[in-house]
Amino acid sequence: MTAHTTISAGKPSSIYVAGHQGMVGSAIVRQLLAAGYPAECIVTRTRAKLDLTDQAAVRAFLERERPSQVYLAAAKVGGIHANDTLPAEFLFQNLMIGANVVHGSFLAGVKKLLLLGSSCIYPRLANQPMAEEALLTGSLEPTNESYAIAKIAGIKLCESYNRQYGDSHRIDYRCLMPTNLYGPGDNYHPENSHVVPALIRRFHEAKRSGAPAVELWGTGTPRREFLYVDDLAAACVHVMNLDPQVYRQHTQPRLRHLNAGFGKDISILDLAKQVAHTVGFQGRIELNPERPDGTPRKLLDSTRLQSLGWEPRMGLAEGLRLTYEDFQRRVN
Repeated sequence: MTAHTTISAGKPSSIYVAGHQGMVGSAIVRQLLAAGYPAECIVTRTRAKLDLTDQAAVRAFLERERPSQVYLAAAKVGGIHANDTLPAEFLFQNLMIGANVVHGSFLAGVKKLLLLGSSCIYPRLANQPMAEEALLTGSLEPTNESYAIAKIAGIKLCESYNRQYGDSHRIDYRCLMPTNLYGPGDNYHPENSHVVPALIRRFHEAKRSGAPAVELWGTGTPRREFLYVDDLAAACVHVMNLDPQVYRQHTQPRLRHLNAGFGKDISILDLAKQVAHTVGFQGRIELNPERPDGTPRKLLDSTRLQSLGWEPRMGLAEGLRLTYEDFQRRVN
């Protein structure tokens, strides 16, 4: 069972969740509330009210609010098409968000911070399943290199602040690397979304229009691992509240991140078939090998995090059903 965090007598006075309107950030807020944290201690700001790429604005906000914990779930995200066609935006915006929030948190006296990354930080041809030690051991997948580099920089930034200021300022900045995520609150944009929401939208529209077939990019052979977003949110709160000595025992000064995955992967073609079944589309799935496949396989080794008391609950079939229900509520 997934570990459920209980609040100690020394619970934080305020928690800033950066990116609370996104899929991950909103799930973290749900998890905090479910764990018993009062709503008034959770601090949020919309993108319209706080531009996280604006260093001065971020610094002023954090110094004014002075949260005791920060969950950094804000990011510019997207699928293969968005990453491959907007590399400058993905690199610049994610670098700025990471640098501004981490540095601003330090200046504001924030003692605990959790940065969310991605499994794309690992080399394209890393040994499977990918352990934390695989970081920086090979070349990245070209189609999402910009996003990966920004997230790697975020990991190293947290490590560097811990190494330089951990003892003197008593800070503890942690990093969690999730596998491919899906669930309520996802982005269902027809071109810039990740694979699960993109497939849900394609099959839904094909069913409604009576289309005989749906195109699937690539060969269908790459394998991916998928984690329901509320399972990740439980992992985030669990990791944030681990005893510092326990966290240090399972990480290293220059390897401070932990993986969070489901533990099993599935081919993209089999995923498409499962999504089609969930949506009720009964037509053909046509592969387009002229389109990019991306990394051949991405399966995380999450044994470290599981040894610390967390494991996922939501199976793919039930998770897809709940995600499709979310999609229908949002588009109808």
